[in-house]
Amino acid sequence: MKIAYDSTWTPAPGTVAEIERAERICAQYAAQGYDLTLRQLYYQFVSRGWIPNTDKSYKRLGEIINRARLAGMLSWRYIVDRTRSLRGVSHWDTPGDIIDAAASSFRLDKWIDQPTRVEVWVEKEALAGVVQRAAEQRDVSWFSCRGYVSQSELWGAAQRLIRYVRAGQNVVILHLGDHDPSGIDMTRDIRDRLEMFMSHHLGSMSGDLEVRRIALNMDQVRQYDPPPNPAKMSDARAAGYVDRFGDESWELDALPPDVLDQLIRDEINEVLDHGRYTEQESDETRHRELLAAASERWDELVSVLDGDHYDNDQG
Repeated sequence: MKIAYDSTWTPAPGTVAEIERAERICAQYAAQGYDLTLRQLYYQFVSRGWIPNTDKSYKRLGEIINRARLAGMLSWRYIVDRTRSLRGVSHWDTPGDIIDAAASSFRLDKWIDQPTRVEVWVEKEALAGVVQRAAEQRDVSWFSCRGYVSQSELWGAAQRLIRYVRAGQNVVILHLGDHDPSGIDMTRDIRDRLEMFMSHHLGSMSGDLEVRRIALNMDQVRQYDPPPNPAKMSDARAAGYVDRFGDESWELDALPPDVLDQLIRDEINEVLDHGRYTEQESDETRHRELLAAASERWDELVSVLDGDHYDNDQG
């Protein structure tokens, strides 16, 4: 959706070319069902060698995208901000409408009888949309950590995971984070604190919990060759990181969304008992059909309920 709010901007030919490149990239991902944050678009430019990987380049691209959208040269639907959104309650015109909505949104917990319970945790809120799409395709819960997880949130997560273990399930946390001093350490931190909280109530963990770092890892850095950044030497963990990996770091955002999506799906499918999952899907479909039928015959149900109410009033 291109809407021109400002017709006074006349970009130079080189800037027009950059806008056209941005549009091609965004259209390509939109065709696959993805939207991009500005940072994800920036890394697409960097990985293609079109701009250097610097803060100055990032700010310049952001300004170009901003002005291009205002000038009607780029769709407003292409670039999203996943950290800010309006929240509110849902509304319906009739009770029948809410039943119809319930039919389409009704879900059984398809992991309730799985031997292993999976959750996907991602360091960055900006990648929540990518993670959500991949996780929800298999009814998996996901969580945006926003850096190091707060003590309150991690304690709450431990209480949830304890319930799964007590129900006879193992737990696998799939964690995705930057490959930098803090990003690497966050996986360790999640594992250590979850084990502390859970073992207090469960005793020995005995393999009940696995925190599996699935990205960003060095094999993926070598495979996909994302643009590097200097390791943050001001980070207290920098010395240990440099000893292991050298003085370069890489951001998770630099991997294309479709790569992250497939990576998450593959990891989930590796854990999943497909036969049990299919049985739950069949039960879910039957329940949805019943709700849909109730929605279609809402007027009849109202008549029956009103009749019952009248008979009860009459005693």
